[in-house]
Amino acid sequence: QVQLVESGGGLVQPGGSVRLSCAASGFSLGYFAIGWFRQAPGKEREGVSCIRTSDGSTVYTPSLKGRFTISRDNAKNTVYLQMNSLNPEDTAVYYCAVYRGYGSSCRLELNEYEYWGQGTQVTVSS
Repeated sequence: QVQLVESGGGLVQPGGSVRLSCAASGFSLGYFAIGWFRQAPGKEREGVSCIRTSDGSTVYTPSLKGRFTISRDNAKNTVYLQMNSLNPEDTAVYYCAVYRGYGSSCRLELNEYEYWGQGTQVTVSS
């Protein structure tokens, strides 16, 4: 069965770093673009980043570029999200999902993704 599982979240102090993992099962992750999204308490789910397949090119929401880095290891069937210089506003549930669009690059559009993971909680607090 097609499944994505996020892991790596937890409690981190402001200024700290966390690396999230998105592990795929039931399919070969290397054939698909993968996106990261997040949802803070009381707010809408928003796009964070996505990564293509063939060349590994990436897309970031402008406000996060420079602090967050997406990468993939197709041999491990896993996509990662490295998050640095975290602040309390980064507190959210982080999700990964499979991109189903056919463009030359992935886009951070919620309705173009499927097979969402269960999410992993990241809490930034002192």
